[in-house]
Amino acid sequence: MTDESTTTAARDSVWETALTVVQEVTPPFIPVGAHAMTVVIEYPPGDPGAPPHRHPGGPAFGYVVEGEMLFELEGEPPRVIRAGDAFWEPGGDLIHYSDGNHRDDIGLRFVVTMICDPAQPMLVLVDEAELAARAGRRFQGGPKA
Repeated sequence: MTDESTTTAARDSVWETALTVVQEVTPPFIPVGAHAMTVVIEYPPGDPGAPPHRHPGGPAFGYVVEGEMLFELEGEPPRVIRAGDAFWEPGGDLIHYSDGNHRDDIGLRFVVTMICDPAQPMLVLVDEAELAARAGRRFQGGPKA
């Protein structure tokens, strides 16, 4: 075998081991007529991120590229998601309390793919009255490390 054919054979088989599954979930629903939207979100050091919100049109799947995110969904303890980790949220009525930068010395960059129902907004902020009414659904302990 020549050097060229050895290189070609090695290159031709790389794809077989190039894939690493970082997340596999079964979403609770995918709306009829939905489309997918992938976005990159970047927060500077210490930024609190988006205010409490929900994604009424469907689930969202994400991956932290750089930094650390403090992630909190209604009913779950806050947790730190680090670069290289995946996360997801089911969407619908569930409140997403935190996606902020957990660190005050480095930025945070993450990618999110959202399944969007064209009849629903992609993101809806939750007002103070609703937060107060649903306070009992929020996890009452400290964050997971």
